[in-house]
Amino acid sequence: MTFTTRFAPSPTGPLHLGHAYSAMLAHDMARAAGGRFLLRIEDIDQSRARPEWEAQIHDDLHWLGLSWEEPVMRQSDRLPAYRAVLERLWQEEAVFACTCSRRDIEAAASAPQEGARMGPDGVVYPGTCRACRSAGGLHPIPSGAALRLDMEKAATDGVSFVEGGAGPEGETGRIAVSSTALVRDIGDVVLARREMGTSYHLSVVLDDAAQGVTHVVRGQDLFEATAIHVVLQTLLGLPTPVYHHHRLIRDDQGKRLAKRDDARAILTYRQEGATPADIRRLVGLTP
Repeated sequence: MTFTTRFAPSPTGPLHLGHAYSAMLAHDMARAAGGRFLLRIEDIDQSRARPEWEAQIHDDLHWLGLSWEEPVMRQSDRLPAYRAVLERLWQEEAVFACTCSRRDIEAAASAPQEGARMGPDGVVYPGTCRACRSAGGLHPIPSGAALRLDMEKAATDGVSFVEGGAGPEGETGRIAVSSTALVRDIGDVVLARREMGTSYHLSVVLDDAAQGVTHVVRGQDLFEATAIHVVLQTLLGLPTPVYHHHRLIRDDQGKRLAKRDDARAILTYRQEGATPADIRRLVGLTP
């Protein structure tokens, strides 16, 4: 199988130094292996996605000297594919409808007998709607509800993946996550949000499989979410890529960069006369 990496930004703001590091690292790894580098636009959040930011992504990446295969995959074009998988999971009763608000979840999870736990998506869901659901496969998917993965049913054997980079605590090599940890520390994650019809977790798994991505290069902030993705790959019979989590680019105070950090935006550096070589030095890819 051809060594394939991807860079998958959301068009909700300017690319900053952290994005540049991740994109250039993935691009360098693919080129060094004689493989493929892909660009994917993750625009499922249509309330925040903007065409001008998508155009700026292309412009900034070209300026950095990166090239990729065409056409570029856009998640907003793949909603029917996501829906088809959700229908399958609904029929298999691997997902259930949830009408809880964020406030409901926080209140239930923080009850004295529960004790709130934090997972990759925030507070671990306490199972409110799972406990009172009916047999999902016998009825159509209800409108106006989120769909959650039944982690107890989906992760009976635990999962494992190969980490080619390093997690936040230096985790590398073969990483195993038990079924107990998946249920306790991650829980019933959302696979389809009410307003989107999908979620990051479902979309990224289906898109990586559709594009034949063999090596996922991304920041350490997503390391904890990897177990969710491997659960879905196992449940859906999809291949599990090698994961390469990399260090995060931080500001002078040690805080992870965000899209609101315009001072670190690639466009700002360009306007100030920086070169692509300067950006490589700033993020530590060259001395």
